[in-house]
Amino acid sequence: MTKDVIALTPKMPDSMALLAGLHAGGPDLGVTTSADDAVIHLCSPTGRPLVSVEAPLIVHTPGEAERLLGSGVPVPEVPFWWTEARASTAVPEAEDLAGSFCGRLTLLLGGTTWPPGAATVRVVDTPDDGGITAAPAPEGALPAVDVLTDSTAVVIADRPVVALTAWLSDVLRAAVASGRALHIVTPPHARLSLPLRTALTGPPNRWVVQDPEHGYYDGLSGAVLRWQDGTFAPAPGQGGEAVVAEAFKPTGPSAERQLTVSFRTHHAPDPDLVLGRGLEAAWRHLTDAAPAGWGTAEPINLPWSPRQLTALARDRAPDPSHLLAVGHPDRPALATLRVERTRTGLAQEVTLTLGLAADAPDPLDAIEPLAEALVARHGLRTMLVTLHPARADLTVPARLEHPPAPVSFTLGAADVRAVGVDHARRPPLPCRPTPLGPVAAPALHYRFGAGTDPAAWADVDRLTRHLAAAPT
Repeated sequence: MTKDVIALTPKMPDSMALLAGLHAGGPDLGVTTSADDAVIHLCSPTGRPLVSVEAPLIVHTPGEAERLLGSGVPVPEVPFWWTEARASTAVPEAEDLAGSFCGRLTLLLGGTTWPPGAATVRVVDTPDDGGITAAPAPEGALPAVDVLTDSTAVVIADRPVVALTAWLSDVLRAAVASGRALHIVTPPHARLSLPLRTALTGPPNRWVVQDPEHGYYDGLSGAVLRWQDGTFAPAPGQGGEAVVAEAFKPTGPSAERQLTVSFRTHHAPDPDLVLGRGLEAAWRHLTDAAPAGWGTAEPINLPWSPRQLTALARDRAPDPSHLLAVGHPDRPALATLRVERTRTGLAQEVTLTLGLAADAPDPLDAIEPLAEALVARHGLRTMLVTLHPARADLTVPARLEHPPAPVSFTLGAADVRAVGVDHARRPPLPCRPTPLGPVAAPALHYRFGAGTDPAAWADVDRLTRHLAAAPT
């Protein structure tokens, strides 16, 4: 049974609509919050948290609701408003309260709710012999989670795709700041979005899968887990060795693939610099279109705009910015963009992943022209391209996936110069690199194959060692 209920409405939930939704717990509801709060927490009279309601989010990006919630929900045309209510698992009435809150919004504003059938308009009898109160979260407090111990914050999620929402981003940041791990517990059918997979960089953070037949296991490594000393930890076998859950084993090779392009650019300080242009160039080379939208969390809600993206990064400077971009529904693509100041300018780190259906051609012919464009106009430092069998919808299942294989690596002109042109031109590889850009100061493009042989990582290792051993 899910804890989350989402209202998708064609009209903005204004203060009156939100107030009507909050009266799902009865007419005596007292609201003590301000319009600037991102989250409203509905609590029982004794202070027990029941439901957290996030600020309504306007979604301009087509396909985002379907990407994250599945195709079974009729979605209003963009732009529409996404209002999420998250119910506590500790109180049985909380889920009904979240459903009644969202049902009242859609009754007033139109639209629909997820999951189908969750919405009601009835008054929910709340615990503690009385109504409920609503209050903003205390400043600096860890957002409400399902289990909190000295070492771990546990979030229980049951959604088709568990995404890097604004709320979950806040939980992750707060957990790190408090010295805790974040463990996300899901049923085996749930999948992670790529941005959330990237954010969960490994222990102490975990994706914990609760399998009814196999118990708990790590959804990314397959390690069997058990709850001990206030956290999920690997359960070793009788000989002390790591044990991989049976449910984690792959089901067979996939004809679908993912092409991943990871590159880093660097620009000297320039007040007129517009960020995201390199990312857009990569998107156009590989999909013949610009990104559809960008944002700081999922759902990715804003229309693609490098200038707005730049303005946000400037506002956040000197702190780095972590941003997301998404493609059009007919060409699945997702990207993360990290913008960071350096001693000599501004660095942008991009990871762009394309989903390729079983019958879709690999856009490998576009890789070298893309590298050339990034070298000529976007300050490319390095670019690595890989290909591997994986879901074309760019979600991550709780099963072992085949590893990626390298396609190519590009070294920018500044790094070639630092290594030495003659040394960089003569790696211990079957093929010589292709020079890109000016003859006097070239970048070099190294090819490893068609992305079908993971053994080609040995060539990547040989190249890395060769470049690192450049004479000084």
